[in-house]
Amino acid sequence: MVAVIGDVHGCFYTLTNLIEEVETEFPQAEIYLVGDLIDRGRHSCEVMDFIAERKIKFTAGNHDYMFYHYFRYPHSTLAEAWFSNGAEFTLKSYENRFERINEHIEVIKKAPLFFNLEDCFISHAGISIFYRNLINDLVLNDESVLNEILQEDIETDFGILWNRGPLLNIGKLQVVGHTRMSEPRYLKETNALYVDTAAISGNKLTAAIIEENRIEKFISVKTQSSDIY
Repeated sequence: MVAVIGDVHGCFYTLTNLIEEVETEFPQAEIYLVGDLIDRGRHSCEVMDFIAERKIKFTAGNHDYMFYHYFRYPHSTLAEAWFSNGAEFTLKSYENRFERINEHIEVIKKAPLFFNLEDCFISHAGISIFYRNLINDLVLNDESVLNEILQEDIETDFGILWNRGPLLNIGKLQVVGHTRMSEPRYLKETNALYVDTAAISGNKLTAAIIEENRIEKFISVKTQSSDIY
């Protein structure tokens, strides 16, 4: 059993409230996040400290990658895109503690693009139908090959960090964030679950409780006003 949480975007107090509820009701569930831990909200630094301290597993999102590339590869396309995608609020959260940036970059650097679990497949934006002729059951069962294929396209609009198009039905439940929804949304035809419920827009942060590719329950908490501008 796993609990998969949608895009956090610096909403630290909302995140900790949600995790407290999840751990109270489903203490046996391992917690995962679909990425976009930072940017746009008030408390990106606090979110990263919390994730690192608790060793909570997450897939890196496009915002996390932009942050990482800005400080490690400042002339890359991802680095250049960061300042039009919430960078100023992230930098503000690191005021007077810029030493934390290097530590958090290392945490993001180690995060995988996906988790291929018994319970579900977790990534930030999902495996799109672009890969229908490239990814089969054999590839899905070889994480190194799958990772190599997906890494090649991380800057494209159909890649696993940016995709907003239809997802490939991979034979197990895909759980993704990235695309904002007012409520978590399951699409039967692609066996895909979208869990980004727009916390950064003042809506709510959601965790999907999943066991063996079955959605057991959704737990949501309203966004704390102190988390957003």
